[in-house]
Amino acid sequence: MLPRVDLLKGAEYRETLARILDLGEQALKTWQVVWSDFLSPPEVAEVQSRLHNLAELQVVAWGGYAQAERQRLALARSEVSLKVEGAEGIPLAAVQIQGNFLFDPATHRDFLGALLGAGIAREKVGDILVLGDTGAQAIVVPELVDYLSLNLTQVRSVPVKVSPIPLNQLKVQPPRVKSITSVEASLRLDAVASAGFGLSRSKMVEEIQRGEVRVNWKPITQASYTVAPQDWIAIRGRGRLQIEEVAETKKGRFRIQMKRYL
Repeated sequence: MLPRVDLLKGAEYRETLARILDLGEQALKTWQVVWSDFLSPPEVAEVQSRLHNLAELQVVAWGGYAQAERQRLALARSEVSLKVEGAEGIPLAAVQIQGNFLFDPATHRDFLGALLGAGIAREKVGDILVLGDTGAQAIVVPELVDYLSLNLTQVRSVPVKVSPIPLNQLKVQPPRVKSITSVEASLRLDAVASAGFGLSRSKMVEEIQRGEVRVNWKPITQASYTVAPQDWIAIRGRGRLQIEEVAETKKGRFRIQMKRYL
């Protein structure tokens, strides 16, 4: 049995973590690989951080492509072979939602709304890639492909046709990235995030105190919080920032190499 009480203590996504623990115990009892529904990035981060020290259980996340935000988890006993990075170990499917959106453009929200309106639960849908005038592609659990082909017929005012496609035909756009180097007196969150996002220090403190800033997907409300290499900083509506390298200068300051995803 997993130490549920300890693992759930103080969890931000307690219900999600409890469901994953149920799956983990199932995997331990049956010696089979089991899979979760799609989780959001902060849910994935919390589950992985809380379960990574469990010697008897392995957990792998995959969303269909390297930069996927929403991902499913595969859980299995440590002794069970679990394929990673590629899809065989985690069942995923992709569909093409094709239509002429030239005169009635649709956004990510429109396509998600149409999927949910067709009776699909949010946790059964992964990332949605909007393709402009021609429609979108969506990653879903495999058992819903036939259902969507029959029941998703319109997005906004546009008739659409839904058909399955291989995952390797996903049209993933490379992320827009900006490299940033800054020299700071400390590794305080407000200082580093201010430099990375191009906001004033006082404005950044306000964002942090309002709970708009997450570090490694966890909300941080203390401006003095210390960040470290490989940390992710995200601000609602402003994108994400990763700290790549930190080096101390001869004067005792910190040269910080960051990458901002626009």
